[in-house]
Amino acid sequence: MGKDSRPSFQKRAKEKARQEKRKEKDARRVETKDRRANASPRTGEDPDIAGIIPGPQALPPEFDPPPTQ
Repeated sequence: MGKDSRPSFQKRAKEKARQEKRKEKDARRVETKDRRANASPRTGEDPDIAGIIPGPQALPPEFDPPPTQ
């Protein structure tokens, strides 16, 4: 009776898939690195915080104290 050669074939296929995945991952990394290197730097102000001044802020009018007589 001969030994079943299937496990070594499956092992080889798994290793080949691992190598292919590693190559794809490396290619994505290089592509991302190039894209970041060639991208223009961000300019301008973040719209979420535009116009905010550090320090205490003025209260809105609805919180003003009532007029005294």
